[in-house]
Amino acid sequence: MILAAWGSGVVRVVAFVMLCLVLGGCARDPYVTADGETLNGNWYIAHQVDRVTGVELPSSAVFALASNTNVDYPRASQLQLTCLDGKPLVRFAFDFKIGNDRDSVLGYRFDDRPGHENVESRVLRDRQILLIEDPVALGQFVSELPGASKLYVRIRSMNSGRTAAEYDLDGSAEAMQAAYAKCPMPPPPKPRRTS
Repeated sequence: MILAAWGSGVVRVVAFVMLCLVLGGCARDPYVTADGETLNGNWYIAHQVDRVTGVELPSSAVFALASNTNVDYPRASQLQLTCLDGKPLVRFAFDFKIGNDRDSVLGYRFDDRPGHENVESRVLRDRQILLIEDPVALGQFVSELPGASKLYVRIRSMNSGRTAAEYDLDGSAEAMQAAYAKCPMPPPPKPRRTS
């Protein structure tokens, strides 16, 4: 009799835990999911409302496969435009280590335009994310993005080899507008004077 009562109590606890796990999967906050995103060209544009501030989250992202000399096959990468703490930034995320802040060099090229080498950027601590947040470098990047159809990105690192990705950018003007709507943008670089 005591074993039967104890056994039914265990069954109840297990049933309760299972119910919590099932319902917990359904109750995910939209802030941490892709719910509410729309696809514009190749860009995923976030339309979630932040429950803390009550305003829409500024973010647009496009995905591509990236290759690295130390990885056997291409893996996922993301280019994200966003505004964080009132500051615009460009974020590249990879599914493998790309180097560290001291030994990584970013270069990129939009379509057939002249490329940019040694772009001011930084690699975050996990060594899989690279940010462009310097106002001059960011101004250069966002001045060339609208209307471009492709972006080729190359990162060289003494520790992690070479990384390359090519992003299809159809819909970039709308993606930029959504991501940077409430962010003061740095001015585009002034043209160089030639004599």
